Amino acid sequence: MSVIIPFLKTIFPPSLHDQVFLVGGTVRDLLLGRDSRDTDLVAALSPEEILVLGFRRVEASSSATIYFKHHPDFGNIEVTRINTVDDLAGDLFRRDFTINAMAYDMNGCHLDPLGGREDLHAGLLRACSQQSFTGDPLRVFRAFRFEADGWRMTPETAALIRREEWASAFSGMPIERFSSELLKALAGKSPEKFFQRMIEFNVGAEFLPELFRMPQIPAGPLQHHPEGDLFTHSIQVLQRVATVSADQLARFCALFHDLGKLATDPARYPKHHGHDISGFAMAVDFCTRLHLSTEYRNALAWTSALHGKANLWETLRDATKISMAEQAIKGGIVQILPLVAAADKTGNQPMDGWDAAVRVAGMNTVELGIDREKLEAMPIGKRPAYMLQKRIEALKGLEPPRQNHGFS
Repeated sequence: MSVIIPFLKTIFPPSLHDQVFLVGGTVRDLLLGRDSRDTDLVAALSPEEILVLGFRRVEASSSATIYFKHHPDFGNIEVTRINTVDDLAGDLFRRDFTINAMAYDMNGCHLDPLGGREDLHAGLLRACSQQSFTGDPLRVFRAFRFEADGWRMTPETAALIRREEWASAFSGMPIERFSSELLKALAGKSPEKFFQRMIEFNVGAEFLPELFRMPQIPAGPLQHHPEGDLFTHSIQVLQRVATVSADQLARFCALFHDLGKLATDPARYPKHHGHDISGFAMAVDFCTRLHLSTEYRNALAWTSALHGKANLWETLRDATKISMAEQAIKGGIVQILPLVAAADKTGNQPMDGWDAAVRVAGMNTVELGIDREKLEAMPIGKRPAYMLQKRIEALKGLEPPRQNHGFS
């Protein structure tokens, strides 16, 4: 606060200082001693007064109009306009949770009409009003996302979610809003909590129907999957990967690596032969529906396709290892695949030699010691086999480093 408020006073002229307030997540993070990526403000100013200060008007269908400015040191600065200073209390009351309903004025005076500071210290997530969720149904998922980062909903707040039927409220919500909360939850301290809460509250099947099918599907034969159902297995893999990697993409691939098992004919349960092949195509459609990036689509597709072979790493031929490494490079999962493979079953061993296989898979003809003239003189159809043989020879010449991904 000792830095942000003096900075804000340089943006707004002194005559406006008593009409500008620091609010929301920015205040929460300041009180927690965390760096905030964005600066949220509420200002009792006219649109013209805000625009003349260099802010840009941004209208959004899913939220109030904001005024935006980027600063190289303080990041994004967002202003929500109110008509008068007397409207500030109402603005705070309409927010989601009490920990986000605090403010500072430009004199550093702390404004906390709903007792957010007490909830902050207790780690509690308390709705600001009886209408907190009905006013914006996305806040249901936001509550789950906060819980994934260590907060605990009060019983009263949980009751507000349970008392409503949310299907109609979600029908008009853009799926991107849900996906944004999902990805933020994956960065949390306990990312599995977001998905466990969805199942526990029976909320969100409109956006993630695959998740709600998992508890009814066996993970596999019990001798290999004593945990039983696919949901429990997927959550366990997510938890194991989360202990060693904060990467959201790795955690996402861990949770949904067995997506292909949803396509298994129930007559074949508890086995899931071919789920890796099914998973590749399903992952593409799944991520496309959620409006996730190409990076996510490629990573999940190739993780789905390769994790089964990765579990058998020690038994694979060199040619298969090299081919797998080439595909992992293509899918952008060089770091992710060994994590998921190690987490897939208790007792799985690290993929010793994986780094060497990746290195060989990425070698060019010069690095492989291939005579270019000899290669060009060779029939085109024979070149791939010749290149593969040279890669196998290179792999045999490398001493695979020992790896330890932290699972036991």
